[in-house]
Amino acid sequence: MKFMKLGTRPDTFITTEATRSVSSEVSTDLKIKVQNRLYLLHKFPLLSKCLHLQTLCAAESTAGAADHAIIELPAFPGGADAFEICAKFCYEITVTLSAANVVPVRCAAEYLQMTEAADCGNLIAKIEVFFKSCILPRWKDTLVALQCTRQYAASCEELRITGRCVDSIAMMIADETSSSEGRWAEDICVLGIDHYWRIMVAVKSAGTVSNKIIGDALYLYTRKWLPIMQIPENSDSESESLKEITSKHRLLLERVVSLLPAEKGAVSCSFLLNLLKAVNILDASVSSKMELARRVGVQLEEATVADLLIPSRSSAIETLHDVDIVMSILQEFMLQEQSPPTSPMRVKLKCEKRRPRSVENAEFENSRRSSSATHGSKLKVTKLIDGYLAEIAKDANLPIEKVTALAEAVPEFARPCHDDLYRAIDIYLRAHPALDKSAKKRLCRVLDCRKLSVETCIHAVQNDILPLRVVVQVLYFYERARAAMPGDGAAELTRGIRALLAKSSAEDEKEEQEQEQEQEEDSEIRRFRKGALLDDQWSISGAKYHPKMKLSALMKLDELDDDVAPREGLFRSTSSRIKALCAIPSKPNWFLSKLRNVNRSITERH
Repeated sequence: MKFMKLGTRPDTFITTEATRSVSSEVSTDLKIKVQNRLYLLHKFPLLSKCLHLQTLCAAESTAGAADHAIIELPAFPGGADAFEICAKFCYEITVTLSAANVVPVRCAAEYLQMTEAADCGNLIAKIEVFFKSCILPRWKDTLVALQCTRQYAASCEELRITGRCVDSIAMMIADETSSSEGRWAEDICVLGIDHYWRIMVAVKSAGTVSNKIIGDALYLYTRKWLPIMQIPENSDSESESLKEITSKHRLLLERVVSLLPAEKGAVSCSFLLNLLKAVNILDASVSSKMELARRVGVQLEEATVADLLIPSRSSAIETLHDVDIVMSILQEFMLQEQSPPTSPMRVKLKCEKRRPRSVENAEFENSRRSSSATHGSKLKVTKLIDGYLAEIAKDANLPIEKVTALAEAVPEFARPCHDDLYRAIDIYLRAHPALDKSAKKRLCRVLDCRKLSVETCIHAVQNDILPLRVVVQVLYFYERARAAMPGDGAAELTRGIRALLAKSSAEDEKEEQEQEQEQEEDSEIRRFRKGALLDDQWSISGAKYHPKMKLSALMKLDELDDDVAPREGLFRSTSSRIKALCAIPSKPNWFLSKLRNVNRSITERH
């Protein structure tokens, strides 16, 4: 650390109780009080260099004040220590200036008006030479001086001490990053967010430091000053101390978000999502929240399920996790597919229709367009969303609409296997036992049984909380599953089907009776119910279904049963529908006959 010595005389200041005086043959004639310390000094050396003291003494003389009246200097910058250095300079007593005290002494000299107008070679001029030549060119000295400016923020801004320190540090970072990569990031972590933000803005403006290095620096700073906060449940959220801490952290968070580089990959997706969690905890600005959501969406394939579990702290949201922001992130990710690199003309036309954006936002938008989501990234994100659904499905307050919206937000091709989605639906149904049949069916419509594994099919046919629609689909693909599994697996699947039939028969017959009592049959329904199966054709409300009909047609049997009011159709209840599947008409349907033959062969073997 550089230092400068001023003056040649030995120190003659002495202390008596709370009084500081100068040992001299000449009696003192000036009393000055700074903070709680009283100084007994002489007018001549001080007034000859301090214009402010000249003004104060002249005012007292004009007012007729008594001799040796005490002059108080309230709110003196730097306190008694800085004043004493200035006073010793006036007596030509040796004083030492360094980065540790140059800032408060400079502010004190300005307060006392120790300018060249008072005396040639005064303290302000000497400090300025030392500050420019010895402090600003040195990295550590400048950091120390910049930290000192926090205590005298207003004075340092007016004297441009803070601004010069910031510019000097930013210039050294820009010039020397290639030779000392990463070291500067740890050093500036000691600074407050106001100074840190100004330095990083200047560094980014210089354009010589890579976005990845800037991102790493932001991560280091945030990890030091913004840990993941866990506010105790019994803490008083209205306490002044907690409000002050929250306000400081909120400011820090919003400043860090504003510094994030536009380039994809400059910061990790996990870091962005941790910031997003902090946004909710600290109730930061909506603009910061949406900015983070945009950036996360660009690199969502890097996230994990734990990263997406963003707590919801808003009183208006009853769910445990913020599902809405995850939906926004997913939509941003899917927008990459719709925003490929465009021609200059198209970019120009689009820009004309949009509202103006800052340069930083424009850079981020270009980065998002140029990094369209690949097929592999969509597969990763879909698996991520299915895992996320399984985690949040346990929340008793989670609306079914949010589950279906998230499940349907990914493209169909990106979910080649529906096992994870089935698991999420199963967890949700068990956590929400009060769901009616209509809601269950609406939830299960996102499931494609053709994309379930054999093991999942076995679980599904034994799952008594699933609606019949899902069971029908599993039965339809029974033959395919059976062909793919060993003999024991086929037997297990068959036993599951039989158990399901036996368990649901009694309950569904009762349900059928209750429904028949409540319904009124119009003429069309009566004609349909009195009709017979003719030539392997099933007639429902005038529609024809042939023996080789597709699965979508078969599913309509179940859909008509639940969706038409009053309920009508061949299968009016669970038992009647299952019995119809197992019954043998005069000329059996191809699918049902195969199912019957399979069951019969298994029974004979056992």
